[in-house]
Amino acid sequence: MTATLHVIFGPQGAGKSTYARDLARRLPAVAFAIDDWMGRLFGPDMPEPLEFDWMMERVDRCEAQIWSTAAGVIAAGTSVVLDLGLMRRSDRARVAEIAQAVEIPIQWHFVDAPPEVRRERVLGQGDGQGSRMLVTPEMFHFTEKAYEAPDEAELRGCIVSESH
Repeated sequence: MTATLHVIFGPQGAGKSTYARDLARRLPAVAFAIDDWMGRLFGPDMPEPLEFDWMMERVDRCEAQIWSTAAGVIAAGTSVVLDLGLMRRSDRARVAEIAQAVEIPIQWHFVDAPPEVRRERVLGQGDGQGSRMLVTPEMFHFTEKAYEAPDEAELRGCIVSESH
């Protein structure tokens, strides 16, 4: 059996991390979640108020390390589940290009939920000390504005899951 790259995407609070953990157990596969890495590595050092450039620099570092580690896992013959957020179309296109360049089979998974459910889930989530970063109303609002929903072409071939 060939190792597959399973890529989870959707808006903040849709249930991507829960979906990714469940999928990894069912497959089996190794899951990598950017929120866990960011919270554990940088949560305690997060500036108040949160600075976009500070955060994005660390997201980039985490993604680079996740990709490096995931490549080793796939090379060893084990599937990987990536939960990197991928809020913008360009982010998703970049992941598709990387997978295509190294000829890794890719399966996309789109996870969504109604906006009011997502907002309730994420506000106040985490404490910034463990594996999850604290999400403030400002962070949620910023992320909502940055999110680019997939179009029909992007959803073609995706496994779609709606959580409530």
